[in-house]
Amino acid sequence: MSHVNIGKIYAAPYRAMLEFSAKAAEAGVDAGLSPLLVELVKVRASQLNGCAYCLRMHCADAVTHGETPERLAVLAAWWESQYFSAEEQAALKITERVTMIGDHGRLADRGVDVESILNEKQIAAVTWLAVAINSWNRIAVSSHYPVGP
Repeated sequence: MSHVNIGKIYAAPYRAMLEFSAKAAEAGVDAGLSPLLVELVKVRASQLNGCAYCLRMHCADAVTHGETPERLAVLAAWWESQYFSAEEQAALKITERVTMIGDHGRLADRGVDVESILNEKQIAAVTWLAVAINSWNRIAVSSHYPVGP
């Protein structure tokens, strides 16, 4: 794959993506999602997509919002830990469903009943946030954004 920064070549779609991402963030605020939960969604999707650029950014943002090293360390296996609230577990389950949309038949249930934990607005907002971060992951990975110490 080439190392073309697609946002620099075609800035209009990149600007539209910024606007879309801002609207998804507004939905999260409107639905009452905590800033930390929003960052967990972004980190989990970025883990699944192998996006180092977004992982670096959103792990730092999560720490700014109070995230701990212990929780970040077990996020990739959140369902095997007791670190995450029911609301966070539901959001992470949605994130995995959206991120791995082609693998629904192989996704584990994780024992989380999303509809009994989150209301419709929260489910919709988390879904939009997951769609947005998945899009950013694809932009960053496809453009080979540099990630170094």
